Amino acid sequence: MPFSPEKFIDESIASTKAAAGKGKAIIAVSGGVDSSVAAAICSRALGKNIRCIFVDTGLMRKDEGAKVKRMLSSAGVKLEVVDADRQFFSSLAGVEEPEKKRKIIGEKFIRVFEAEAKKWGAAFLVQGTIAPDWIESGGGSRHTIKSHHNVGGLPEKMHMKLIEPLRELYKHEVRSVAVALGLPPEISQRQPFPGPGLAVRIVGEITPEKAEIVREACAIVEEELESAAKRKEIEKPGSILPRFCRQRRSA
Repeated sequence: MPFSPEKFIDESIASTKAAAGKGKAIIAVSGGVDSSVAAAICSRALGKNIRCIFVDTGLMRKDEGAKVKRMLSSAGVKLEVVDADRQFFSSLAGVEEPEKKRKIIGEKFIRVFEAEAKKWGAAFLVQGTIAPDWIESGGGSRHTIKSHHNVGGLPEKMHMKLIEPLRELYKHEVRSVAVALGLPPEISQRQPFPGPGLAVRIVGEITPEKAEIVREACAIVEEELESAAKRKEIEKPGSILPRFCRQRRSA
């Protein structure tokens, strides 16, 4: 059967309600399509019992916190921003190996979320994990391609239970769910960005100075891609989805 985003939304809302019960949850929102879709679904499922949190690691895109907050506000999702750049730069001092960076960042994210959860009495952490994340992170009979920070970077001991509503989906399916949810194109068609952020784009040791240089370079590249898309010279990720969904609904 073809994938039905509408059916998936209904099932995910129901399964999230069942998993959390009357408990409180926080959701890690990076601003990418995966976590934004998870936030929209969980906001509908849990209402006042969920807090959507964007952690500013100092390794995100230019002006990312304000931009993500604005984008999600238009979708009815209230976002809180937690500044944790000092914690991340301190933990990554002297580290050069990419795989080690991913694992450090994964654990640091969890510790930040645990601290926020403790303040609010939340027992659950929602993540926008999708199928390629856990497939590429290895485990069982699978070889590790790279450890995604939200899978391979998770610490062995956590004080929260995970809820991952998108775990079995692939990126194109997540984008179709974003369209079905009514999220704006700036979310459903957003250019991918690595979960660990600029940390995996910086060669060698990570410093605030290097992060600023790479952040500016990434901003220039993304601005050029956006301009090329507006000129119809390239097609943005997921840009065919609105047309595809309209065709399916009228079929």
